[in-house]
Amino acid sequence: MSRDYVEFTKQMKKEYTILAPDMLPIHMRLLSGIFAQYGYRLHILKYTGKKVLDTGLKYVHNDMCYPAICTLGQLLYAITCGDYDPHRVALMHFQTGGGCRASNYLKLLRKSLRSMGMDYVPVISLNFKGLERHSGFKITPMMVLKGMVSLLYGDLLMLLKNQVEPYEIHKGDAQRVVDCWVDELNRQFERNRGLRGRRLQQNLDRIARDFSMIEVVREKKVKVGIVGEIYVKYAPLGNNGLEAFLRSEGCEYMVPGVLGFFQYSFSNPETDRKLYGGGLLRALFSRVCQRALRGMEKKMLDTLGNYPQFVAPSPFSGLCKKTEVLVSRGVKMGEGWLLPAEMAELIELGYSNIICAQPFGCLPNHIVGKGVVRHIRELYPDANICQVDYDTGASQVNQENRIKLMLAVARENLERESAGREDSAPQPEDMRRIVTV
Repeated sequence: MSRDYVEFTKQMKKEYTILAPDMLPIHMRLLSGIFAQYGYRLHILKYTGKKVLDTGLKYVHNDMCYPAICTLGQLLYAITCGDYDPHRVALMHFQTGGGCRASNYLKLLRKSLRSMGMDYVPVISLNFKGLERHSGFKITPMMVLKGMVSLLYGDLLMLLKNQVEPYEIHKGDAQRVVDCWVDELNRQFERNRGLRGRRLQQNLDRIARDFSMIEVVREKKVKVGIVGEIYVKYAPLGNNGLEAFLRSEGCEYMVPGVLGFFQYSFSNPETDRKLYGGGLLRALFSRVCQRALRGMEKKMLDTLGNYPQFVAPSPFSGLCKKTEVLVSRGVKMGEGWLLPAEMAELIELGYSNIICAQPFGCLPNHIVGKGVVRHIRELYPDANICQVDYDTGASQVNQENRIKLMLAVARENLERESAGREDSAPQPEDMRRIVTV
């Protein structure tokens, strides 16, 4: 059968470096380690700034969504900036296969390479639907297992780092714990350890214990929740370094884990089956995957239950219940019903100041992001929600100013809340009276 794309061959696997865009700083480090164990040289690209976006705009139509310009810009910049030999690299990108424009990223990337006269560069589709095949690239069941377990570890490391880092006395302690555990987990994965059972649970316990031992000073800080389109929510290039900006503003922030998004994705075939007449086999397969992910999620939540100083996220079943009063489960394009459910979860966990990060023109996320805000504010009167559009033409200063206005309201609310607690606190005379009674 003829191919309409350049094949990544077995010989290329020995000689080529695979380049992939960065989205999840912690998770992708674990992922690159897993690929290395199976003979692939995978480099996660860290390029940021205007030069990357300009490269994306030069070769990708500017009507395309912002994550496409960011991720394809990283890949195209890498093979034109001189850091890599374009004759010895392959480009890899995720492909969803759904209704999102992300399904077309690979076609856009190949079209860009042709216009650059570099259509000899192989492009690898990373997907779980068998959309493309390469003789030199194969995802094995063990790689899938390690990849799914890496989501669990990555989520826990990200969650605890975000909760500890704003309060650490010795700056850099939380990041050092992350770095230590990424190296340790990659060593364990190489020996097929830490993937299940008691060893997995021990790793989770040790990670939580290591973060709990970091010296911190507990002070009242504004707590911010970050939701939105999956790329812009996590990627520093996509959100103009949003997390670094919030740290500079003295905030603590929480970003929902990736494990929840995968559970959401695997739950959709059952929704299709129920509402739209989807296939039975696909629904049954998704149910098996959901059961496996629920088991991993339970291990993480059980671990966090032993450390009350940390805020544990809701289980995915809790998110499903929250959406019952927000939006139909049939709304599942893009982040769909998961996005408003994550808003509700964060508010209930104490992160009532919400930044909804959305690529400009991403219709599904604008509908489920902006469209439900009024209803959420009716359900949660204390919700302080700021919607921020990210685009190549958007001003970072304007974005940060909008966030600063939201933070100003958040600080006023925090001061008012603290003052209320002080007014209601027992006075010394009252305390003596309580003791003597």
